[in-house]
Amino acid sequence: METNWKATARFAFRQSLGVLFGYVFLGTAFGILLRQAGYGALWALGFSGLVYAGSLQFVLAGFLAAPTALPTVALMSLFINARHLFYGLSFIERFRSMGRKRPYMIFSLTDETYSVLCGMDELPAGVDKNGAMFLVALLDQLYWVAGSVLGAFAGGLPLDFTGIDFSMTALFLVIFLEQWRGAKSHLPALLGLGCAGVFLLFLGPDNFLLPALCATVTLLLLARPALNKEKEAA
Repeated sequence: METNWKATARFAFRQSLGVLFGYVFLGTAFGILLRQAGYGALWALGFSGLVYAGSLQFVLAGFLAAPTALPTVALMSLFINARHLFYGLSFIERFRSMGRKRPYMIFSLTDETYSVLCGMDELPAGVDKNGAMFLVALLDQLYWVAGSVLGAFAGGLPLDFTGIDFSMTALFLVIFLEQWRGAKSHLPALLGLGCAGVFLLFLGPDNFLLPALCATVTLLLLARPALNKEKEAA
């Protein structure tokens, strides 16, 4: 089947639209916080272009406002982004087949990009999967960078931006609902929700994420034979 790069680009853009609106608002919120910490648009561009770590960038903005020891920054970065170790497991073989794009795909695998890539199982005719995945990852980062720079400029305006950071929660909900509607089996989502709820109840909002991810991955591995049979039957 001949690859159509225009079709691939259109498909990737459509897939990234949900992230577009969320990342522009979230990036803007980060840019505003960075501006309030005393850093301008060039710093926002550098952070979002080279760090590109979502929630970690919000934490780093606070660290810049109140200077923090490097070991503390390193440990906080590890704890916040440890979940990406689990995300990458499901894309090891796919990224390996992407050649020179592989380093960027590893770097750009954010929560939202991961969710979009997981939903790209059935592609229209003529769409190159590797190319579409790369474009989705690139577009998502460009949205974040644009929002960050915009926020750095907007941060100097006398406006009330209260509540803009809630867009991250809203974005997660939209992506989850889209995945739920398109999934053939809801078992993985139910396992994830169950593990998150249990650990949130017992460990609290500051400590539940990593144990919940470990438990979810373990249960999904145990349930893999049943999920494969369900997929083959469908």
